[in-house]
Amino acid sequence: MIIVMKREATEAMVQHAAEKVEKLGLKAHVIVGTERTVIAAIGDKREEMRESLETVAGVSKVVPILAPYKVASREVKPEPTLVKAGSLEVGNGMCGVIAGPCSVEDEEQIVKSAKAVKAAGATALRGGAFKPRTSPYSFQGLKEDGLKMLATAREETGLAVVTEVVASEDVELVAKYADVLQIGARNMQNYRLLEAVGRVDRAVLLKRGPSASIDELLLAAEYILNEGNSRVMLCERGIRTFESHTRFTLPLATVTYLHQKTHLPVVIDPSHGTGHASLVPDMCVAAVAIGADGIIVEVHPEPDEAMSDGYQSLDLPTFAATMQRCRAVANAVGLKCGADV
Repeated sequence: MIIVMKREATEAMVQHAAEKVEKLGLKAHVIVGTERTVIAAIGDKREEMRESLETVAGVSKVVPILAPYKVASREVKPEPTLVKAGSLEVGNGMCGVIAGPCSVEDEEQIVKSAKAVKAAGATALRGGAFKPRTSPYSFQGLKEDGLKMLATAREETGLAVVTEVVASEDVELVAKYADVLQIGARNMQNYRLLEAVGRVDRAVLLKRGPSASIDELLLAAEYILNEGNSRVMLCERGIRTFESHTRFTLPLATVTYLHQKTHLPVVIDPSHGTGHASLVPDMCVAAVAIGADGIIVEVHPEPDEAMSDGYQSLDLPTFAATMQRCRAVANAVGLKCGADV
C-alpha cells in the first residue's frame, strides 16, 4: 500500500504514520518527493490495515500498489530519482559517464586511464578488481590489490570508483574502497548478494541478466530497496537473442519503458551490449539521444594489450571524440552529459 501524506503533514506526523505501519507488521519506506511525502507499506495487505491507516493524523489517502515491484514503482514516487555517489550524478536530467578498463591490471594502467577519461569528461571510473569469468582459467582480477589501485586512482583524479562485487562475503571489503557497488549480469538474481548491498551505505549499479525480463530486473532492484538502500541504478547491458552479429542485443527501448515504470535511473552499457569497439561510439550517442541517465563504457590505454574485453574497449582518443558527440546530443535533448571540460 501507499500512504499519501497531506501537504501540510509535519515530520512528526510522517514519523507517527511510519511507526503505525511497523506496528501493523508491515515494513515502512518513507519517500520524500518534491510534491508529496508517501510511505510505502510493504507486506501482507489486509483491508482492515488500510482502514486503520486512513485514520492516522496527516494521512491523505491509502491506495494499493498495483505493480509487483513496490518501492521501485512510479506509483510510489512519480518523479525521477537522482543518484549521487562522489563525483557521479545519475538521473533527473543528469547523464553520468562511467568509463575505464574492464579489469584493473596494474597501478600505472588504472591511473593513466582515470586521468584520461576524466580529461574527456567522465564523471566516474570503472574497473574490475573481482572478475567473474566464464572459464575458471581466465584472469580473475587482482582482488584487494586491485581495489587499492582504484582508490589510488580516485585520489589522483577525484573520480568516484565503480567496481563489481561478486559475493556477499566481499561486500564490506569492496565498500571500503568503492563509491558504487556493481552487481554484474551473472549475479542479478543472487538474492543474498542483493540483500547484502542493500544494507551498506553505497550506491548500487544493477545490471540486467542476459536472459532476464524487465519485471525480473525491477524485482531484483526491489531486494536492494527493501533493505533500505535507495541509491539504485538500473543498467541495460544487452540480452541474449538469436542474433550473432553482436555479443548481445542492446534494446534501447528499455530506457523509455523503464522511465515509464520506475523512478530509478537507467544506465546503458554499449560495450557489453555490442561486444565490438567499432559499434560503441554510435551506441553511446544513441543512448544519450533516447534519454539514458548514464552510460558505462570500457576504455583502455592499449585495447590490444588488455587482459580482458579488449575487443570491445575504446582507446583514449576514440573515447574523447565520443564524449564530444555525446555532449552535443545531450544539449539537444535537454540533458547534461558528463563533466565540463
